[in-house]
Formats: sequence, C-alpha cells, structure tokens
Amino acid sequence: MTITTLDAALVTRLRVEAFLSEYMLALDADRLEDWYSFFAEDGTYRVTTRENHDLGLPLSLMNCRGHGMFKDRITALRTANIFEPHVYCHIPGALRITSITGEVVESESTFSVIRTMQEGDMRLFVCGRTFDRIRLGAEGPKLIDRTVILDSKQIDTLLVIPI
Repeated sequence: MTITTLDAALVTRLRVEAFLSEYMLALDADRLEDWYSFFAEDGTYRVTTRENHDLGLPLSLMNCRGHGMFKDRITALRTANIFEPHVYCHIPGALRITSITGEVVESESTFSVIRTMQEGDMRLFVCGRTFDRIRLGAEGPKLIDRTVILDSKQIDTLLVIPI
C-alpha cells in the first residue's frame, strides 16, 4: 500500500466515523426529525435480532424504506405512539471498513445503547452490530442501507426510537 492509498483509506475512515457519530448524536439529542436526512432518498433501515439474521429470516423489529417511511415513523412517534419518555446514549464500538467501491463504503461496527427513563433509571438497552452501506457523494455522506443486528432475541420494552 502506498502512502497515497493509505492516506485515502484514512480519510475515508475518518469521514465514515464522523458521519456515524453525527447520526448517533442526532438520535441522542432527540433530533429525530433529522433522522431521514442521514439516508439516501431510497435508503433502507432495518433492526433485527442476531438469531433472525443468522437464520436468514426476514422478520424485523423496525423496517423503513425511503424517506416517506422514515418521516411517517417519526410523525407516529411524536403524535400517535404512547410510551414512557426516555432518551438514548449511543456508545460506539469497533469500526471496520469492509469495502470501498467508488463512492460506496461498506462498514461493520459494534455499539451499545444506554436508555435513561424520565425518572432517571439507566440501563443497557441494546447492544449489537451495524452493517452500513454509505455513499460518500458530493452532497455529503448518505446511508444507502443500515442493518442493525441486536445481540439479544428480545428487548425489555417496545422499540420506539431508532437505533
């Protein structure tokens, strides 16, 4: 690997890390109306369990395709869903760039999410891995596809806020 190739790979990694950090910080700051803007217009988002993923089962805890579904999800969360108020704190883990093809970067990363309830109770809510396809285009990075794989078969409450 030449220095030029190494520099390009490092810049790509830093762009991906910065983008994914902004994604997590937006969710943690309750800027949920910005969520869809991290995705390409026809982007997809899926949350599933490790068991379903390993068995190739299509069942998802959350599944959105395209900006319309993302916006509907947040509108429902804000106006129709009834749930105990809470916030997330994402804790990013290891990040690996698995492929770079033109402007499209594929990555795998680990994460944990601490959930804090309104009265102050804090717990590890979920942990797992994400598989992302990100386009690093002129308009800035956009998720083409994000698959979130939770380590547990179940979570202790309704999954309302995106991970």
